[in-house]
Amino acid sequence: MSKNAQPIPDTAPVPAQSPRIELDVPIQRGEQLIESLQLRKPDAGSLRGIKLVDLLQMDVGAISTLLPRITTPILTAADVAKLDPADLVAVGQEVVTFFMSKATRESLPA
Repeated sequence: MSKNAQPIPDTAPVPAQSPRIELDVPIQRGEQLIESLQLRKPDAGSLRGIKLVDLLQMDVGAISTLLPRITTPILTAADVAKLDPADLVAVGQEVVTFFMSKATRESLPA
């Protein structure tokens, strides 16, 4: 991290129950550093042009299309391309939970 790098603040209000993911490898965006992401549950508009089965299979292209639509701070396509593979999997796992019923989520181990 450069000495001038500053974390990027959250730029949009996100519901309190939205998951926050601490990145193993922060994303450098110019002089700013993205160390964590908050995801909001996508609505139908956010899912346009994406096959749900591709998201459920954690397809990189589908996740890359969706992330700029549901992240705070808002990621660009270039930011998504810089994600460490472990961070991409962590984000993908959170995205998949958005498609589970409440009962299914509650039955998962903590």
